[in-house]
Amino acid sequence: MPIGRPTKYTPELLKRAHEYVDGAWKEDDAVPMIVGLALHCDISKQRVYEWIKDDDKKEFRDIARRVEQMQERFLARGGLSNAFNANITKLLLSKHGYSDKQEIDHTTNGKNITQIQRVIVDTAAPNPNA
Repeated sequence: MPIGRPTKYTPELLKRAHEYVDGAWKEDDAVPMIVGLALHCDISKQRVYEWIKDDDKKEFRDIARRVEQMQERFLARGGLSNAFNANITKLLLSKHGYSDKQEIDHTTNGKNITQIQRVIVDTAAPNPNA
C-alpha cells in the first residue's frame, strides 16, 4: 500500500489539461498561461513545474509546453497587431527569450572613425577665400 496522499495525476486531470489547451483557456485568460492550466486542473503552479520535470509525466509536460508555445504565439500576434498593451507584451515575451536591447560599442577598435576637428577662426583676420 502506497504511503502518503493519492496523486492528483489522473486520467481525469489529463483530460482537463487537454480541455484547457483545446480552448477552455479562452473562458478566463487573454492568452494561454501556465497559471491558467494549473487553475483549470485544480493544482498549484508549482506542481505544474514539478510535473514538467518528471519523466513519468511526459504527457502533461507536452501539454504544458504547448501552453507556453501558444502563449508566445498569441503574445507576438497581439503585440504586432496592437491588440495587447505593448509594455505587458514585452514583459511576457521576455519569458520566451525575446529582448529589447541596444548594443552600444563604447570602443572604436579602429572601425569607421570620423575625425572631428575644432578650428578657432579669427574674425578680425582677412578671409583668404574672398
